[in-house]
Order: sequence, then C-alpha cells, then structure tokens
Amino acid sequence: MSAQHLDYLDQLESEAIHILREVAGQFERPALLFSGGKDSITLVHLALKAFRPGKFPFPLLHIDTGHNFREALDFRDALAERIGEKLIVRKVEDTIQARGLTEPRGKFASRNALQTYTLLDAIEEFELDACIGGARRDEEKARAKERIFSVRDEFGQWDPKRQRPELWNIYNGKIQKGENVRVFPISNWTELDVWHYIRREKIDLPSIYFAHEREVIEHEGQLVAVSDFIRLDETDQILKKKVRYRTVGDMTCTAAVESDARLIDDIIREITATKTSERGETRIDDRVSEAAMEDRKKNGYF
Repeated sequence: MSAQHLDYLDQLESEAIHILREVAGQFERPALLFSGGKDSITLVHLALKAFRPGKFPFPLLHIDTGHNFREALDFRDALAERIGEKLIVRKVEDTIQARGLTEPRGKFASRNALQTYTLLDAIEEFELDACIGGARRDEEKARAKERIFSVRDEFGQWDPKRQRPELWNIYNGKIQKGENVRVFPISNWTELDVWHYIRREKIDLPSIYFAHEREVIEHEGQLVAVSDFIRLDETDQILKKKVRYRTVGDMTCTAAVESDARLIDDIIREITATKTSERGETRIDDRVSEAAMEDRKKNGYF
C-alpha cells in the first residue's frame, strides 16, 4: 500500500488541526482569541475543518482595545455571524473604567499593555483554562521562545524558563487550579505559509490587507494611518498613499507599507522579496525596547 504524499501546507494544516483537537480533548473551558486579523481568521478556518459539521467546542473571544481598524471589526462580526459561532467581546475601555487604570499618553498612545488586564479579567470571568491564539514563531524573538502549549501561572504570567518539552506531537496540558495555557496551533507557520494557505483555501480577508488609498503621516520611516486615536502635531504632513497592512493591530501602533498589491499573488511576491518580518517592519509597540514583547508576555500578554 503506497503512503499518501502530503505537501508542506497539508502537513502544517494537519498539525494545526491535531492541536485544536488536543485542546478540545484536554481542556474544559477553552476559547479562541479572534480579532479579525489574518492569523486568527486562518485559525477559524482550521477550526471549521477540525470540528464541522459540529459546533466549535469553544467560543470566539476578542479583547477590543477600542483603537481597532473598522475593517477588521466589521469582518470579525460578519464572519462570526456567517459561521454561527458565539463571539464574546470584552472592551479595554470598560476595564479602564472599572479598575481606574491610567490611559497611556503621547503621540501614539497605545492600549496594548492594558489589554492584559482585560484578557486576565475575561479568563477569570469565564474560568478559561486555555486560550488559543494565532501567534507564530517567525514574528518576533520572544514568540520564538514559546512552546505550542505555553503554561501561564495563576497571575497569567509567562516564565520562559518554565517551558515544557514537546516531543513529536505530544502536548502536555496538565495545569494546577488557577493556571491556564496559551495554545498556538500555527506556531510553526511563517508569514508566507499563511498567505500560501489563504490562497489555496480561498479564505476571505478584510480589505485592509490589500492595496488601498489611505491618509497617513510619516513617522521615523513608518506610515501611520490618520485617525482619532493619534495626536497630530503641527509639523505632521498628511499624505495620501497607496498602502496595505501586513499585520493588523491597533491603529496607534500598526504601520502600513506602500504597496500596489491587490491580489494574493502580488502580496506573496512582495513578502518573498522583503528581508524584514511583518512585526519588525510595521509594529511601533515592538520598538519600545529590545525586550518589549517579552516583557508584555511575562505580564500576561497574548
């Protein structure tokens, strides 16, 4: 009997589906973190393959900072409605009011750090023991340190020295009361893998990922969208550029790239030619310090 040949996308898909099913089997109250970005959309597509015709064994959960791109939010809502799955939204704005937190200040005042409080509150509210996320190892060096099953303590904190071995396809989800696990089914994928998979599977995405005209300002070599969430100075010159987004976070911390790519094949060619990771090229929040992402993860960030 001849063995079935799987190409690399089939292998990545198979691994991710196996991980999602492991989450369903090992945890009582998981949730899938879903923002309307390409990686979480890919996760939803994989979950459909893993669990249809049944319902997902977990809800979709979005921690909404209030600074999101409208295109991503509209897509989030439309997709959840189309597939008929439960979407839970918890807002950072509500956490700021309830906890009396201090709003960040500055030109690009990001609520990214405050997301952690809202996420941990949601984990406590719904007694979640696992949160599935779309992080990948190729994005950033702190994420490269993390296992697929990443154990967090009772305070939601991550200790990079407290990583469990993951041999072959065996994942250990055993935790103590109060702990939880962050699970990353596409951890082994690259940005190019995601786009090749999106092309193969004909996955719909928000229009923001494709070239469009947008008003931006140039700041330290990056193009930041003009919005109510950033502070415009007298010296800022508003430009109209044809841009797209490689990754979609808050409008205050995600820069666009100049592009004419309106088709997925065009995007794949652009990414193949670049030498900079998507976060390295477009995420302002990762430039705060060399350990910015790792510090946030240690405090409970995604």
